[in-house]
Amino acid sequence: MSAEGTDISQEKTERVHDQGPSLAFSEFMKTGWAPTEFADLEPLEVVTYAYSRRQALSAAYVGKRLILPAGALKVRAGDTDYNYRPDSAFAYYSGVQGADSTADAVLVLEPSGDSHITYLYMNPRSTRDTEAFYRDSRYGELWVGRRFTLAEAKARYQIETRNLSELKDLLADGKKLLSLEDKDFATFISEQRLCKDEYEVRELQRAVNATALGFNDVIRSIPAAVNTPRGERVLDSAFYGRARILGNDLGYNTIVGAGSHACVLHWTRNDGDLYPGELVLIDAGVEMESFYTADITRTFPINGKFSPAQRALYMLVYEAQLAGFAAVKPGALFSDVNKACQEVLARGLADMGVLTISAEESMKPEVGLHRRWTLHGSSHHLGIDVHDCAQARKEMYSDAPLREGMVLTVEPGLYIQPDDELFAPEYRGIGIRIEDDVLVTADGYLNFSERIPRHPDDIETWMKRVLAQ
Repeated sequence: MSAEGTDISQEKTERVHDQGPSLAFSEFMKTGWAPTEFADLEPLEVVTYAYSRRQALSAAYVGKRLILPAGALKVRAGDTDYNYRPDSAFAYYSGVQGADSTADAVLVLEPSGDSHITYLYMNPRSTRDTEAFYRDSRYGELWVGRRFTLAEAKARYQIETRNLSELKDLLADGKKLLSLEDKDFATFISEQRLCKDEYEVRELQRAVNATALGFNDVIRSIPAAVNTPRGERVLDSAFYGRARILGNDLGYNTIVGAGSHACVLHWTRNDGDLYPGELVLIDAGVEMESFYTADITRTFPINGKFSPAQRALYMLVYEAQLAGFAAVKPGALFSDVNKACQEVLARGLADMGVLTISAEESMKPEVGLHRRWTLHGSSHHLGIDVHDCAQARKEMYSDAPLREGMVLTVEPGLYIQPDDELFAPEYRGIGIRIEDDVLVTADGYLNFSERIPRHPDDIETWMKRVLAQ
């Protein structure tokens, strides 16, 4: 990517239909303000980890200028923007977190001998002596709140900071650079994130713990959801409230699938009603201020009790997940997790008589008939992205041996469409997924979400306890 291809321009963000200030007003707005004090900021915990990550990146690209943009705000409608979240690679190497992240910032690793010097180019605070303070509706302090000064950002992130306006001059020298638009560079970054450091592991556990509380909120809201049109949104909003209280945001759009909506794998409309006697599938995760997210799915009986048909299908998924857990250990292939889950599901479907060939025959890649009822894979990497490390090469991801420090989901599911006549009527329209987040350890795995009930008996007990509170 050439310097000319790097667009760091800032659009003017004055509201075009607002009355422009008079010269007298402009001068008046510069007066009468108390002196600004420098915020006494401690470095973030992530600083030493982000430094180590940059050192590994630097060693891989000696002599290359590396550019990692945070990304720009995105218009939602008119002159309003979506809530801002920086690019994951930028966050991973800078350590910038939550509301402190500033749109349009750029992390630059500038070559220096056999290593690099890191600079954070950013829009600093709009001080009271500038018109931007009150006229810039996208970045001005009066409009969006106080941002760090360059000195404050340096103290917080332990990175040399420069004004974003200076970046054009740096890039004007024509020196070759690498950015995320370079596929090989993006692949390296994805693969560097495959194994998590201690900080990442702690953040993922925190995200799961917060998500567990969010599921309590969801259960507590089920009676109201049953009595409210579009009750799926009652549960959606209950979880969202917890995500905003304990974290930065949702890690991804929450799936709330009641009844046959659970059979739509990415059902995010969440506009259906809840009916006693049916199930509701909730796939949700809290994203922490560090941007690390949980990814948990639980399936609940809306009236608190599984019917015999619901329990039979649920137990098949439950046993499949146990097989998936058992496959997680260093040296096993990533694909072994999915294979273990699929084998249990295929056997169960054959035993039920809906799969008219043997499970062994169906498990052959060229056959796969059982996948009619379980379309998705049973695992993916998890981290700062919900589908983390997605640009890693196949031989480093799906075909790779598991290594200590990797974090995966284990999430088998069964989905019987409401018009599927291969199943008896009592099974139709039932969708079940159970999803947990696990860390590969030296001798197997650690389930971050072990304390969130999974067995149907425990689900019923959990719901009864929370609803009685």
